[in-house]
Amino acid sequence: MKILNQEETKRIADKVMSFSKADECTVTINGSRTGNIRYARNAVSTAGLVENTQLQVQVAFGKKQGTAVINEFDDKSLEKVVRRAEDLARLAPENPEFMPTPDKQVFKASDTFSKNTDAIDPEYRAQVAAYSIEACRKNKLVAAGFFTDQSAFETIANSRGVFGHQATSGIDFTCTVRTEDGRGSGWVRRDATDVHNFDPRAAAEVAMEKAMRSVDAKALEPGRYTVILEPAATSDLLAYMFNGFDARSADEGRSFLSKKGGGNRLGEKLFDEQVNVWADPWDKDTAVVPWDNNTMLARERMDIIKNGKIANLNYSPYWAKKQGARAVGAPGNIVMAGGSKSTAELIASTKKGVLVTRTWYIRMVDPQTVLLTGLTRDGTFYIENGKIKHPIKNFRFNESPVTMLNNIEEVGRPEVLQGDESQFSLLIPAMKVRDFNFTSLSDAV
Repeated sequence: MKILNQEETKRIADKVMSFSKADECTVTINGSRTGNIRYARNAVSTAGLVENTQLQVQVAFGKKQGTAVINEFDDKSLEKVVRRAEDLARLAPENPEFMPTPDKQVFKASDTFSKNTDAIDPEYRAQVAAYSIEACRKNKLVAAGFFTDQSAFETIANSRGVFGHQATSGIDFTCTVRTEDGRGSGWVRRDATDVHNFDPRAAAEVAMEKAMRSVDAKALEPGRYTVILEPAATSDLLAYMFNGFDARSADEGRSFLSKKGGGNRLGEKLFDEQVNVWADPWDKDTAVVPWDNNTMLARERMDIIKNGKIANLNYSPYWAKKQGARAVGAPGNIVMAGGSKSTAELIASTKKGVLVTRTWYIRMVDPQTVLLTGLTRDGTFYIENGKIKHPIKNFRFNESPVTMLNNIEEVGRPEVLQGDESQFSLLIPAMKVRDFNFTSLSDAV
């Protein structure tokens, strides 16, 4: 099914709600067209295009709710999915935390769509792969990568007058390059809304350079080191922490933001004063739709950490009512203030330290301190007197991003990323951090 425009989705949503006999009805319509190309061992392995559109109906009779999903859009099917949701609602027990769907909201559009990205075709995807493959063959390297592009839309509507429709787009690219003997490995990731902000040649060259420089890695004793974390390495660590800015989990004692004896740590200084983080649906680099799909509430520009202090937590409608707070749509992006220095400039100001390209296989050890364990991968280097001296074997680390953000020495230039563990779009800087805890060596490249 084609990507639907606002007029088409409004007509469908109105039709669905006209069929409903419930006390309230909410409608969500999503559609996407996703292209991809995957390559490994210097050859394309798969490529394709996936199109999908679906409609979700949720209804309520009092506090009894039912939800049904369908991907057919003729009138008969639309009525069928409404009846199915209503049947399920009548069978369901009452939800003790039920909150009525919100009244009409005002949504200020954000810039989430690019015609350039929407115009990507199979030839462009093939060229992205070719840049990596041809350059690696020439340099006796082996490439593996995955490029995806997506054009999509989101529509929300309810029986109280809420309606929102917005088109979105984006690209995601990852590439791993290894030496033919497998002793060196490099990696790169790039994300963007507009494909014109993506340079596949430059991205592939980053992974190639890391692979060639990481051969003959030397062992360095585990311990605490000054570390320069590239933005991709930083984002996957911080994502675990940013997922925890929920008022309820903090108030109930399940979070690093829980206060001993009850309550949360809103307003407390937990990080270095250099740490400033906010959410902004209209950010020019990481714009997201201006509503929260789960609650249909409008998103706002909102400080999360201000000069190291906890500035805001996310309150769901139920928890906001219970605690006498204001519910706001949950953030869809995270923006962290950075500086102007490149990673190379951070290296140049480092007497002794470790450069980390990527963190990988991260697992939570303790949710109440956000203590994480994981591995470095695909290019880890020893820095001495402002220069990369030699590659080093990978480490396992045990570290908390909360501690990490208290040990910042310097922040670099931010990059747009969609971290593997994150529900957010991210704009995250490289950073130099002291006393990062490497606990053991790993022989993997």
